[in-house]
Amino acid sequence: MAANLKNNTNVSESGKPSQVLFTGQPTLWAIARTFLKGGVLLIIAAVLVIFARHVEAVGAYLLVVGLILALAVAAVLFYKILQIRKTYYTVSAERIEHSTGVFSQRIDNLDMFRVVDIKLRRSVFDRIVGVGTVTLTTTDKSHPEFVFQKVKNSHELYDIIKKASLSADRKTNVIHME
Repeated sequence: MAANLKNNTNVSESGKPSQVLFTGQPTLWAIARTFLKGGVLLIIAAVLVIFARHVEAVGAYLLVVGLILALAVAAVLFYKILQIRKTYYTVSAERIEHSTGVFSQRIDNLDMFRVVDIKLRRSVFDRIVGVGTVTLTTTDKSHPEFVFQKVKNSHELYDIIKKASLSADRKTNVIHME
C-alpha cells in the first residue's frame, strides 16, 4: 500500500470527528540493504551447492549447508517483507498512529503537540524512486524519536505534520523550550 493523502474521518478523544490527513506504510525500499545482503548470501549458497558436485569428500555436507543457508535467507527475507507489509501509519490533526505486527498487532500513538522537530531525508536514490524518511523529535517518553521510514509522498507528509504540529501547539498552548 502506498502512502495516501486522505479525507476520511476518525473519532478523536473529545468525541468529535478527526480528519485523517495521511495514511501509508514503508515501501520495500526500507529493506533494500537486507535484500542486498540476502542476495550475496544466496549467491554463496548457490556456489556451495554447485561446488558440492565437484568435491567428493565433503560434497554432501556442502550441499546441505548451501541448501540450509538458502532456506534461512529466504525465510528471513519473507519475514522482513511481512513486517513491512504489516506496518501502517495514520496521521490526523491530533495524533499519529503506528500499527505493527506480523503475528500479533501493536498500535502506538503519538500526540501531535508532542512533536518538537521534524526532518525529511531523501538520498539521491530515494528521490529517484520517490520515497523519503521523515524523522520526528518528540517529548513523548516512549517515542523520543519517531521515524516514518521510506514512505511515498514523504514531502507531503512532512508538510502535513509540520502544519498539524503547529496547529496542535496553538490549540493546547504548548511552547517548546530548547
